[in-house]
Amino acid sequence: MSTHPESHASSPTPPRWDRLDHRTVASTRVFDVQGVRFRHPRRNVEREFFVIDAPDWVNVLAVTTGGQIVLVNQFRYGTNDFSWEIPGGVIERGEDPVAAGMRELLEETGYAMAGEGEGGGGRAEARLLGSVRPNPAIMNNWCHFVLADGVRLLHPQAWDEDEELQVSTLPVDDVYAFARRGGITHSLVLDALMLFEPLWRARQGGGGRVS
Repeated sequence: MSTHPESHASSPTPPRWDRLDHRTVASTRVFDVQGVRFRHPRRNVEREFFVIDAPDWVNVLAVTTGGQIVLVNQFRYGTNDFSWEIPGGVIERGEDPVAAGMRELLEETGYAMAGEGEGGGGRAEARLLGSVRPNPAIMNNWCHFVLADGVRLLHPQAWDEDEELQVSTLPVDDVYAFARRGGITHSLVLDALMLFEPLWRARQGGGGRVS
């Protein structure tokens, strides 16, 4: 699969800088800041750029057996404000993204995949929806999106020490309308909704589960 968009008019691809070495500038509980030295292959200049070395993340777009998306509202320290999002968190080292997503969904909301005979009109399914780079300019990690199609509220929540969430469900079309009104401002959540939208439209036309 090509990583270049199709275009009839395109400028040349710039050269790749050569990565030389790195040093840890700061370490925190959630990420390290690295100073990474690069050399330009043509201009023969070296520069140090700062990179946030963070673990991979997972976000879960969970659709209930009743056709609603599970949302969480939580206080975010970076913006000093509340943020409507989909459940998610950090992927543990060696953990499968789908398994990590279902773990985060269960811990944050109590929702899990509905088993056979528990309703939903079809087979419950969890799968990888897509993956993005959160901010390639300064970060080196991935954010994976998991589609959990056919969930129910089955278990109590298990929050982390500083975690407090308002859990809500909304019909899928209402979530998109809410996002377009500016009710959802988290860029990664909007990414997940973008990836899910064509599947949802196809599902509406076909009358079945998301394909």
